Amino acid sequence: MNIYSALQIGDYHINHCEDFLITKKIGSDKILCAVMDGCSTAMESQFASALFGKILRKICIEKGYKELYETEKNSDPEEDLKAVLKELFKEISTVKNHLLLDEKELLTTLTVLLYDTKKDKGIIICIGDGLVCINGKTREFERDNKPDYLAYHLKENFEEFYFNQTQKIRFSKLEDISIATDGISSFIPIKKTDHNEKINPTDYLLYDKSNIESEEMLSLKLKKLEHHYGMKPTDDLAIIRIIK
Repeated sequence: MNIYSALQIGDYHINHCEDFLITKKIGSDKILCAVMDGCSTAMESQFASALFGKILRKICIEKGYKELYETEKNSDPEEDLKAVLKELFKEISTVKNHLLLDEKELLTTLTVLLYDTKKDKGIIICIGDGLVCINGKTREFERDNKPDYLAYHLKENFEEFYFNQTQKIRFSKLEDISIATDGISSFIPIKKTDHNEKINPTDYLLYDKSNIESEEMLSLKLKKLEHHYGMKPTDDLAIIRIIK
């Protein structure tokens, strides 16, 4: 199983890439991947997406250690995902209070994939906007540029918050799966080329398997889109792709 990832600042952004991504193992049999997209109209949105990613990494490390002593535990991927999000919910609330952060400093979308390699089962949740591609079938979650950010719900009961999350997809028999921020839909021509070749950037990143032998497959595709096809995303882009 190969895991590829790429992060690129959008052509319309100058100072910071407001997206973030993380890929981390939980113990020996589970993998968590996540992409975050900070709200451009909020405050220092690159901080929000990076903060969520760093906390998710911490949670994965802690749960990995814990599973060393819980060898009999046989949880379902959704149980694991819910436990991760519950911890994230608590950690973000604690950081918000400890640093006296404004809600606008914590606005980021969150798309999380949790996959159990032993059971060959997994689940994806999208809180806000995002794109998911599972074994050739793509689904885009879009809320008219008004994402329902997790930070809006920090004062709520977590169980109620999780129960109300409808943007969840369960899957099995992983073959080729991707998660991405909405920047994947923002490619435009930025310069003229000396040929008439056309390409669909989304399909090229999500379905095409050229350069599969390279760990930098997605980065190489982004470079080819820019330098050969003259195309770049106007919005920041974070993408993770798993091919089995």
